Amino acid sequence: MLVEIPQLLSPKELSSIRELIGSAETVDGKVTAGEIAARAKHNLQLPEDSAAAREAGEIILRALGRNALFNSAALPLRVLPPLFNRYDVGMSFDAHVDGAVRAIPGVGLRMRADLSSTLFISSPDDYDGGELVIEDSYGVHTVKLPAGHMVLYPAGSLHRVNAVTRGARWASFFWTQSMIKDDGLRGLLYDLDRGIMDVRTSLGTDTRGVLSLTSVYHNLLRRWAEL
Repeated sequence: MLVEIPQLLSPKELSSIRELIGSAETVDGKVTAGEIAARAKHNLQLPEDSAAAREAGEIILRALGRNALFNSAALPLRVLPPLFNRYDVGMSFDAHVDGAVRAIPGVGLRMRADLSSTLFISSPDDYDGGELVIEDSYGVHTVKLPAGHMVLYPAGSLHRVNAVTRGARWASFFWTQSMIKDDGLRGLLYDLDRGIMDVRTSLGTDTRGVLSLTSVYHNLLRRWAEL
């Protein structure tokens, strides 16, 4: 399931993040990649423990918490603190699959990476190339979104970032462990939730049918959730 989340960040939040990360020190992006991914990864990123990354990440986490679409699609249990990367001219990330388990910094725990997220910070007019390309059972999807928009997709999908040919591409990336481990079941709940919302909006009231469907949604979530 691939879900685009428009305007995750407000203009003020986007401006604050750009200011925080724009002048921050960067390191080789290979520092957070596994052995195989490191050979494919050619970019720069903010150190995980930098003050700029932590402060900018908190802005994103607050935005995720209030976003109904993200919460409906991801059904998040844990979200890894956001990281930030930059692709300059000639930089790319060849085809790879994200690691299944990630360490949570500072707490000595690990989490399952069910979903990957890419939040675009640079405007698409500011760079050429740099498209995120995701392959799944439905084909190949090329993603290049406006600044402040985000795409959510299965962490187990094969994906890559095309080489930047002009300008610089800033983005945030992070992983989510969902309460629903199975991507297919999670997708069913997402479709049901969106359908209920559409019917409620169309009718302008909670009919008995809407309440029955809402009951089905929560009872399925109760049956399938892993906490």
